[in-house]
Amino acid sequence: AADIVAAARAIADSDALLITAGAGLGVDSGLPDFRGDQGFWRAYPAYAKLGLSFSDLANPRWFQRDPALAWGFYGHRLNLYRQTVPHEGFAILLRWIATKSRGAYVFTSNVDGQFQRAGFPDDRVVEVHGSIHYLQCLAMCRPFIFAAPPATVDVDPEAFRARDPLPRCPECGGLARPNILMFNDGEWLTERYARRSDRMRAWLGPMPPRCVAVVELGAGQAIPTVRMFGEQVMYVKDATLIRINP
Repeated sequence: AADIVAAARAIADSDALLITAGAGLGVDSGLPDFRGDQGFWRAYPAYAKLGLSFSDLANPRWFQRDPALAWGFYGHRLNLYRQTVPHEGFAILLRWIATKSRGAYVFTSNVDGQFQRAGFPDDRVVEVHGSIHYLQCLAMCRPFIFAAPPATVDVDPEAFRARDPLPRCPECGGLARPNILMFNDGEWLTERYARRSDRMRAWLGPMPPRCVAVVELGAGQAIPTVRMFGEQVMYVKDATLIRINP
């Protein structure tokens, strides 16, 4: 109880909020967090039969080797994230932000676009692993990032394989892939992420000590990017870090 009171006081007394978030934040909206192979295979039983884990599938090689399999996985997720209604926690965060004289930023490893769907300003959300709502040309005809088309990807619900037409590059007509950092991915275009990250750091830079509170939600340790960034801000800015996690 004392920790909760201290956390509430830190949020109330801060002039700015840095919200850091991992996959756990989406669970209350009904989104899978892919925790471990068993959790992933419960969400995608077809891949259990193939013996393919999340890290196996989240690899750009499949777009070259088996585009229907690759877009079956990412197309289903794109459709799911577009249909998902963000839970009440997002609205609570927005109410907190509205009281802050120095504003707020979001730093997240999530690619689902739920913050924007909940009403957060798009340019204040830093997506360190990219976003499924943006694509890039697989053949890299030129290095540009474009919005995913509004049409849903037609995915077989049993096999989780995508049917034609698959998303295409508007410049060359070749196959497109999500602008997401995958495993063993040397071709992810970072420009969209880097531009937002630079603006966030410019916002944080002149912030006086103890001015910002860091609210971390659902960030695990398997890939600790979100945790490490929040801890860095805590030390550099003498900020209170509030870690909300089961």
